Amino acid sequence: MTLQDQLDAFKADFRAGRPPYNAPAWMHPLMDRATNELLASGKAKRALVVGDRAPEFVLSDQNGYVVSSAELLSTGPLIVSFYRGAWCPYSSLEQRALQQALPAFYAFGANLVSISPQNRANSLKAARLNELEFPLLTDPGNEVASAFGLCYVLPAYLIELFLLLKTDLTVINDDGRWTLPMFASYVIAPDSEIIYAAVDADYTRRPELTEMLPVLAGSRRRW
Repeated sequence: MTLQDQLDAFKADFRAGRPPYNAPAWMHPLMDRATNELLASGKAKRALVVGDRAPEFVLSDQNGYVVSSAELLSTGPLIVSFYRGAWCPYSSLEQRALQQALPAFYAFGANLVSISPQNRANSLKAARLNELEFPLLTDPGNEVASAFGLCYVLPAYLIELFLLLKTDLTVINDDGRWTLPMFASYVIAPDSEIIYAAVDADYTRRPELTEMLPVLAGSRRRW
């Protein structure tokens, strides 16, 4: 089953209100409205693309270790995955898929990091529950996501919905803000050039991770 197949299956169960989700039908139009508005804004098209230079970043991982993009790039290409947080089931499915693809990434000499605004405690919990072996980096205030052009502010009606669902991002992210990154995957060459970019304002859609493998294979000629 592909990653998108898994996402679609979860979405079908969630919208049908099947246990354990039991999602009320009235909430789906609000979530769809927010997604459609973000898609219509064209923000995803203004994010960094192939050929752009990736911003450098230094962030802490789930274990409190400092991770530098410059240091990782000194050894080979870097895969960067932006996700919303462990509270989002779609994010968790993607993170587990990344873990399964990790040996293939390593075979091409690549490193992998995932970035979200959630605090370190939530990242540590996510790593343990999903048995993740790569760094989950905390991006306070979505500053790195903003540098990549991915950060957006949640509309007021969606904030109200999140609070009803007891998903308070100001606590989860520990930054007092209602901002999130769009889902995005990047492959960055050792010279900091972006050689693969996939950005989507619809959090239920993700490209297949195998798309990055030919890019990683080709990047070997660059370093």
